[in-house]
Amino acid sequence: MRKINLKDFSNRFAGYTELRQQENCTISVAVVDGTVMGNTRQTHGGISARVFRNGAWGFASSPDLLPESIKRVITTATENASFMDSKLERSAYTLPSDPGESSDSFETEKAKRSQKELIGFAREVDSIVERECPGLSSRSVVLNGLDMEKALITSDGADTYSFIPRAFCAVVMSMEKDGTTFELFDPVGGRGQFEDVLAEPEIMRASIQRLYEHLNHKTEGVYADAGVKECILDADLAGVFAHEAIGHTTEADLVLGGSVAGEYVGKRVGSNLVNMTDFANTAFGETTPVPVYVDDEGTIARDAVLIEEGILKGFMHNRETAAHFDAPLTGNAKAYRFSDEPIIRMRNTTVLPGKSKFEDMIASIDDGYYLMKFNNGQADTTSEFMFGINLGDEIKNGKIGRAIRDTTITGVAFETLKTVSMISDELSWSCAGMCGKKQPIPVGMGGPAIKCSVSIGGR
Repeated sequence: MRKINLKDFSNRFAGYTELRQQENCTISVAVVDGTVMGNTRQTHGGISARVFRNGAWGFASSPDLLPESIKRVITTATENASFMDSKLERSAYTLPSDPGESSDSFETEKAKRSQKELIGFAREVDSIVERECPGLSSRSVVLNGLDMEKALITSDGADTYSFIPRAFCAVVMSMEKDGTTFELFDPVGGRGQFEDVLAEPEIMRASIQRLYEHLNHKTEGVYADAGVKECILDADLAGVFAHEAIGHTTEADLVLGGSVAGEYVGKRVGSNLVNMTDFANTAFGETTPVPVYVDDEGTIARDAVLIEEGILKGFMHNRETAAHFDAPLTGNAKAYRFSDEPIIRMRNTTVLPGKSKFEDMIASIDDGYYLMKFNNGQADTTSEFMFGINLGDEIKNGKIGRAIRDTTITGVAFETLKTVSMISDELSWSCAGMCGKKQPIPVGMGGPAIKCSVSIGGR
């Protein structure tokens, strides 16, 4: 990103103003059965301004970074705020302020790989799959990278720069048996660029072997018995459950829109084992998968405690909702593109680890299921959820049994949390997915394994 001194334009500000420069670089390579089927590298960037006046916002953006264009963006945003103020006739109030200054970059110090070298990496991973995984009907290797670079100043003193990348390699395997196609995939990677996160193709070997073993077992799998069952949700599934079914209900803008969480503050929504936090940038002494030090409103990012010993404690906020609820600022406002306005988003949301050993959790179940991976799902602001499960095992008499075929789990999250009886003492993070609330954005999701009761589908 060609860096611009945003402070050179601060004399154009009239009232509360945010000025943000941003550039996103996305990289994708796909190799299917040994053939390169995808090869893209795209960069999108520009400038945006947002202005607040008497409870109304004005926004404008442009991909043009010439000085006259930047001035025009500020002027247009200011005019838009005045127009909206004249139409909305809201009561004037001052936004709460907690401006931050930071400069945080996770850009690699190694030589960047060319697109040709990334294709070579994917081909080598594909060769490992072809050699060591006989009997597949198809195989795919997909590389995805996203670099998000931002600079922001605000009229109340925020001044921040960040470069937050992530890189993943996902292997997809399919196998046919008796006319049925079985498929599994697993992404490897995390925060950082390809050169640091995926140093060499051999890094993928353990994941490939594990995925192939699971796929073979799945072809011999059985259908789950439908009904309410004791289940252990493994870390990946517990993470998406926390994000989709609970996290979204506690985003303050959705609370204002009618989320059921608005009725539950100070009330029990889970067993006393359940603690849940949206971490800003550091958790358990380590940097989170998607660290946010200052959000896209210029607010210092702080951890948002959502559930404490089963009691709903609060919400995730931007400046406007913090003013409405008279709540502390958490710094949860984020934007995906330069042309997007910041809205309340999760950062790194997880149920906190408990004290149970995983093997003891398995041993505690006589007839239930160990659910590991999901392939789709949805939840709404009532906290009702439905997730497709594409990897799981039976638990019989305290031991892992046969694999199960694709199924679904359903329930109401705030009721499901009340059934939590054990939480493992280990936490696993992922940031492979994109949250799709109005605009896509990378998020960190994590979890320990959780023992609870859910309704599971059958044949």
